Amino acid sequence: MDQTRSDIALLYRRAGFGALPAELDVLATGGYPAAVEGLLAGTGTAPDGPGDALAVPVFAPYVRSTAGRGTPAALAAARARNAQLRTELAALQSWWLDRMIVTATPLREKLTLLWHGHFATGVSKVRDAGLMYKQNQLFRTAGAGSFETLTQAVAKDGAMMLWLDTDTDKAAHPNENFARELMELFTLGIGNYTQADVTAAARSFTGWTFDRVTGQFRLQARQHDTGSKTFLGRTGDLGGEDVISIIVGQPASARFVAAGLWSHLAYPVTPSDPVVTDLVAAYGSGFDLTAQLRAIFLHPAFRSPTTRAGLVKQPIEYLVGAARSLGLDSRLQPAGTAGSTPAGIAPATSAGSAAGAPHAGPTLATLATSLAQTPFDPPNVGGWPQNAYWLNSATALARLRVATQLARRADLSAVADAPVAQRPGVVAGLLGIDGWGPTTLGALAQAAPGPEALVTLALTAPEYVLN
Repeated sequence: MDQTRSDIALLYRRAGFGALPAELDVLATGGYPAAVEGLLAGTGTAPDGPGDALAVPVFAPYVRSTAGRGTPAALAAARARNAQLRTELAALQSWWLDRMIVTATPLREKLTLLWHGHFATGVSKVRDAGLMYKQNQLFRTAGAGSFETLTQAVAKDGAMMLWLDTDTDKAAHPNENFARELMELFTLGIGNYTQADVTAAARSFTGWTFDRVTGQFRLQARQHDTGSKTFLGRTGDLGGEDVISIIVGQPASARFVAAGLWSHLAYPVTPSDPVVTDLVAAYGSGFDLTAQLRAIFLHPAFRSPTTRAGLVKQPIEYLVGAARSLGLDSRLQPAGTAGSTPAGIAPATSAGSAAGAPHAGPTLATLATSLAQTPFDPPNVGGWPQNAYWLNSATALARLRVATQLARRADLSAVADAPVAQRPGVVAGLLGIDGWGPTTLGALAQAAPGPEALVTLALTAPEYVLN
């Protein structure tokens, strides 16, 4: 086994959605550190030719209803709005999944997915696909910069403000939802703040709202509590921006962020884990996420056996990686020859976009929903759990059905053209993994005469389900 190639394949599974065989051949010649720097260079505002070429869905502007509540006109408007939301959401899901498939900047898309689960916000409550798109773009452009800058922007994001009710936070009646989740789930973790801190933070965010027509944040000065507040030991007429700055400057926040990133990219740890101690120095006083990511990818434990067996693919990771390997787009349509480069995948027409009608058959988005991970709609403010959450009898059966759909629609000529005895190895190469264990190999050998059955089985094998 070529260890450098294996290490880079692992890196691209964790920091992206897997590298294709031809990509790995090129990357292996440059070495592992160069592969890390190449991924980091593709963050922020770096160009992404294939991803940027995809047409962004069209979102209808927000219109405030003037019909009386409960009237026939209001009910008709609500039905029309629901239908519009379904169409726009399907288009948005298709656009993002296609972007993950074709991207030339895989780490940026992986971080967009990671932050979507971390700062979890769902369209089921937001009810606005355009706002979900704006938040998605925020994660894409700011996801590898300063964690403080990212958190400040998320706090003023329209989708987040609707999701956690910040726009209802008034001086007379502070709403604690966002203040509590900001500390518990986004920045500090339980045990590093008190209820008094939650109360003070909620007061600091009073008056925060946004204009539904323009989608822009604004402060309603008359609704803001200008009284003195004491928050995490600091006292003054604190505003929401002050609260966030105080939080991210806490040593506990640095450990919380480092542990969260390591847990999503390597294997689950708590903020007290020794590996976190190794990482926090890179984060520094600038809360530098790129430096933190570099420290993660270059840490010796990142390429350890513990990491290699440390994470199960989330459904979106699983589906996007399989689609890339099998040459499919978000509509499960073949896009050139299986195993071709991402740039060879043609942009798909998104459902509900200006160019096309809704797609009738199964899509990656509907398959993701069947596996319990609907893009743009996490189950709650905690986002999607890891590992064991995806491993049960129900998800195993669903994954088999999904694998069948993927294999049925892929161009498997490269597998069919190989001698039967070599086909399991060909499929391993196609899927970007090192190979199969003895038990899996025995099962695949039995299925090898039928390329579709072989690929279906390979997609459900433990070696592939592990990330």
